[in-house]
Amino acid sequence: MQLNLPKSRLSFALLLIAPFFLWGTAMVAMKGTLAHTTPLFMAGVRLFPAGLLILLAALWMKRPQPQGWKAWGWITLFALVDGMLFQGFLAEGLQRTGAGLGSVMIDSQPLAVALMARLLFGEQVGLWGWLGLGFGICGISLLGISPDWLLATWQDGVTLGLPAAEFWTGLFQNGQWLMLLAALSMATGTVMVRYVCRYADAVSATGWHMVIGGLPLFLGSALWESNSWQALDWADWMALAYSTVFGSALAYGLFFYFASTGNLTSFSSLTFLTPVFALLFGNLFLSEVLEPLQWAGVGLTLISIYLINQREQISQKLAELNWGRPAAEPVAETIATLRDADSESSG
Repeated sequence: MQLNLPKSRLSFALLLIAPFFLWGTAMVAMKGTLAHTTPLFMAGVRLFPAGLLILLAALWMKRPQPQGWKAWGWITLFALVDGMLFQGFLAEGLQRTGAGLGSVMIDSQPLAVALMARLLFGEQVGLWGWLGLGFGICGISLLGISPDWLLATWQDGVTLGLPAAEFWTGLFQNGQWLMLLAALSMATGTVMVRYVCRYADAVSATGWHMVIGGLPLFLGSALWESNSWQALDWADWMALAYSTVFGSALAYGLFFYFASTGNLTSFSSLTFLTPVFALLFGNLFLSEVLEPLQWAGVGLTLISIYLINQREQISQKLAELNWGRPAAEPVAETIATLRDADSESSG
């Protein structure tokens, strides 16, 4: 079943931007709710019901359901990495950092995707892609390592031989580090999609991986968290509903629909809009303020994501301007011109 998309260019452009707007604003909604709930419970609420909604949509669209142990095996592995680990690290990290900063770090995952795709599938990164990776490494360093935490670590002598347990305990209490782990989990899941789609439909697999991935989050919340939902008021439930229905189900549904049209490279370049929306609404509703060094990291990260996603288009435009043309091309054109002239004179 095909969707009847609007013919208006403006309406179509708004639909293209919608997933990234929804992801960015969902980060703000989740951050505002964390004061009255617990991370794992919130992650499960965002994941499990959204998966059910996507499965209902898949049934309505008559998408095929997974068949065979290979399909369910890959979906289960996909659920553990892209579902449980990603949403778990995201919720725990969001509790310790801001919504805008967290969104920027989450959407840095194309850096890891580019590296893994190069190693696993031999995809070419290119000059502009490697330049983008360089910007990304600098940006993530400025974002992921808090100056205060780094100074405290140095002063405490962790790097000079204190027990490793203290180092790792402090590291996993750092929200930026947890967000980097979330980004790595999402990147791994993105690479795994190629294997999952060999044995299962992409939309059905997305729904099932969210349902399966949400179950251990609820289990972990029941075992290790308390008062997960008792303090939630109607505004908190509305924020959770927004994050689930719009920030997960609708956003992922639109994303995979447009990604399946064959314009994945151009479409994925819009990813850099997600942290822009999160930073904007985080400042408006949560009064979040970044340090100057972190703003520099934000800028470098956004430049990095843009260069990586648009590397082919940049190379093509530069080639049209004759900046990247190989030296042999003008020679070949000159020879062809001389041949044509010789043929005309002979005729």
